[in-house]
Amino acid sequence: MSTLNQCPQRCSHKLLASGSALVLALTAWSPSARAYRPFDGTDAAVAAPGEVEIELQPAGRLHDAGGTALVAPAAVFNYGLGEDWEAVLEGQGETPLSPSGLTSLTAAGAFLKHVVVPGSLQDKTGPSIATEFGVLLPDSTGMSGVGASLAGIVSQRWDWGTIHLNAETVLTRDHHGDVFIGAILEGPLKWTIRPVAEVFYENEFSKEETVSALVGLIWQVRDNLSFDVAFRRGLTNGHPVDEIRAGLTFGFPLRFLDSRVTH
Repeated sequence: MSTLNQCPQRCSHKLLASGSALVLALTAWSPSARAYRPFDGTDAAVAAPGEVEIELQPAGRLHDAGGTALVAPAAVFNYGLGEDWEAVLEGQGETPLSPSGLTSLTAAGAFLKHVVVPGSLQDKTGPSIATEFGVLLPDSTGMSGVGASLAGIVSQRWDWGTIHLNAETVLTRDHHGDVFIGAILEGPLKWTIRPVAEVFYENEFSKEETVSALVGLIWQVRDNLSFDVAFRRGLTNGHPVDEIRAGLTFGFPLRFLDSRVTH
C-alpha cells in the first residue's frame, strides 16, 4: 500500500553502491507487494504460503516542483509466510536528473500483511478485508529516521471489475502525522488487457497535501506474470506532479526452502 513519496536526496558514492545493492537484492528474490503495481494503494490479497512475488519497475520518470528524477529500479518483495499472512520488503533508487545529483535509496520499508476476512479475492463471497502494518526505513542519506504505518484494505470483485479501497495512517520518517485515502478501479479480470485507474488523497500534517489520479493498463500474460504501464498526475501543495510508471509482476515458489529432503 502507499507510503509517502520521499523527495530524492544526495548521497556519497559509497552509499550509492550499498543502496543499489540492497534494491537489486530485493528484485532478485522478490512476490505480491505492498504497493500493488502500478498503484500507490494495494489489494486485500497475499501471496500463497511459500510463494514469492516480485513487483519490479526497471525505470520510471517523476517530475515535480523539485525537478525531474529517474526512479530506477523500484522493487517490492512479497513472501507468503502462512495462511493469509505475507511479509513485504520494498525500496527504490532515485536519481535527480534536473538538477542532476547522485542516486539515493528511498521509500524503503518492511511490513506484514494479513487477510482478516477472506472474500471475493480468495474465491469466496463478499468483500476481502486485510490489514498491513510495519516500519518505514531511513533513506540512504541518513538524514531521515524510522517511521511506521498501519493500513486497512477492502477489496470487492465482480464480473465487470474490481474495486480496492485503502485507508492508512502513518508516522513519517520525519515524525509527522500522515493520512492516506485511496481507491483503485480495475476492469474485468477475464480480460487479457484491462484498464485501471486510481485516485488518492494524502495529507502530511503541517507539511504537504497531495491529490492524485492515475490511469493505465495491465497486461495479464499468465497467472504469475503481468506487465503494466500508467501515467499519474497529481497536485502537491498546489504544484503539479507528473509520473510515468512501467513495470512487471511475476511470482514463483521458493522451493529450496522446502523442508522435505529427497534421498
